[in-house]
This record gives sequence, C-alpha cells and structure tokens, in this order.
Amino acid sequence: MFRAGFKVFDIHGHLPYPYPAIYEPDDRITEYSKERAERMRLTWDFTAESSDPAEAARPLADRWLDQLDKYGIGGLNFLTGPTNDELAAQIARAPDRFTGFASHPIERPDALTELVRAVDELGLRGYKQFGPLTQESFDDPSFRPVWRFLAERKLPVLIHFGLLGHAGGIVQHRNISPLSIFNVAREFTDIPFIIPHFGSGYFQELLHLSWSCPNVYVDTSGSNQWVRWMPYELNLEILFRRTYELIGPERIIFGTDSLGFPRGYNYRYLQDQVRVVRDLRFPEADIEAIFGNNARKLLKVQPIPALDKEERKEHEQTVPAR
Repeated sequence: MFRAGFKVFDIHGHLPYPYPAIYEPDDRITEYSKERAERMRLTWDFTAESSDPAEAARPLADRWLDQLDKYGIGGLNFLTGPTNDELAAQIARAPDRFTGFASHPIERPDALTELVRAVDELGLRGYKQFGPLTQESFDDPSFRPVWRFLAERKLPVLIHFGLLGHAGGIVQHRNISPLSIFNVAREFTDIPFIIPHFGSGYFQELLHLSWSCPNVYVDTSGSNQWVRWMPYELNLEILFRRTYELIGPERIIFGTDSLGFPRGYNYRYLQDQVRVVRDLRFPEADIEAIFGNNARKLLKVQPIPALDKEERKEHEQTVPAR
C-alpha cells in the first residue's frame, strides 16, 4: 500500500488496562453487549479466543512485535497499560518500535508528580485521558499545573471524547464533547491535543474545535462504526475528505485502536483507510504524513524523508492507473 522505504507509524494502540466499573452490572445489558460483540467479530473477521497457553504466556511486547513485522508496521504508540511502569517495561523490550503515553487520571491528587515521573524517568512521551471518565471540567483550576507542564514540554495529549465503551456504555456526560477541551486548548496552544476516532459521534464539534484551535489534531483510529448511528449520512470517505478540506494533512494522524489478543493488530482498519485516501487522490506526501510522519513528529521520532521530485516521478510511474 506504500512505496518501498516508507513504514506506517500507528499513534493508537493499547495494552490491557484497568477499565473502571462505571455502572452496576445488569444481566440484560451484559447479554446485549455480548451479542453485539459477537456480531462485530463476525463482521470484521476478528480472531476468536485462543486456547494456546504458551502463546498467551509470552511477553505482550514480543507478541506485538511479531504483529508489526507481520504487517510491515514501523512503530506503534501505546496509550494505556496496567500501570505507567508496566507500560514502560513493555516498551523497553523494543524501544525502536514502541512508544507510550502516561495514562493515570488527571483527577488524581498526585497527577502532576506522576506525569513528571512518567516522562522524565520512564521515558513516556505524552498523556492519555478519557473525557467521559473525568468528572471535573478540564478547565478546572486544579488541573492547571498539569496543563502548564505539558505546554512547557510541548507534549501531546490524546483525549477520548464521544461514545465510550461497548453496548450499554456512556452516551451522556459533561465531558463527552470535544468542545469540553476548548478553553484549555485555546489557552495552552503549545499542547498538541489529539482527538481520536474522528470525534466518535461528535464530528461536527471536532471540526469546530479544529477550526478554532491550530493545536488540535484528528486521530482516525477504530472501526468508526459510530457513523451508522448519526442522523445524517457519514462514512469513512466523508470523514477524511471533510477533515482534510478543513485542516489539511498536517493534523490528521493514523491509528487503529488495536487493543489485545487474540485479535492482534487491526490491519483491516489500515487497509480501509488507505483505500479511502487513495480513492480521494491525496498526494503521496500527504498520505505519508497522515500514516506515519505526523505521529513521528509529535513523538519526536525521526520522520521518514519525503520523496524528492525525481523519486516522486519514478514512484508515480509505478502506481497502477485508476
């Protein structure tokens, strides 16, 4: 899908993490969620549960490295892990292929202390938060020391907004809209804010935020099946085209939201997204920015040089006519 010499860098992966219990268990919702999960597995051809204990016992980073090699992926950024320390330990097994973000809640009393430690001692390169899991407003005065530190270091912050969880998950919350970060993004313009999944149900709000704040980036990750629950027509092509028209290629960042095993790397998501941008006839340099180099710049990983004029001409001659 790409020229020889270019490798994808994925901004959005996860190690298993302690997802908080939000609601009391409900048998009907549990069954509903299981049914929807199985339907999605069949729809997207996800691997069923494996019973191979030897494979399950291998270090997660080693299993992920095999997946990156299998699909020719250059690097993967993990947003969450069991703890910041455990995430850093996994990354350390292949630091040339993996990066990671701190992901402890910003509402913790020691949030700033832990963030400084995660960055300076563990080598993590950003901060991950969940809007619908944060009870206070993001512009609450108690959070300002965290935002100041991130701005001073110019560290990226990825915040999930929009629908959260599986069936029966969160659909209403004070921090569910990307616009809930507006006051902070408008003030702390040295912080690159990354909003994943094209806003996950809040695409218009994300476009408004991106129009106003040049430090807001759009992450393409996930199945983006939320478009089916919108009252107007949306699909992956529209999402890419509208975002590209508004903010250009420099602030669009590829991700998959790959989570764990046995599913492994969500290569199908990469294939679908590349097909869309090529059908839209994005220039090759823009495609390489979106699918790797934008993330590399934010994470301070050396970008892959773009094609020069002669190389571009040679590459275009090898691309099949459409």
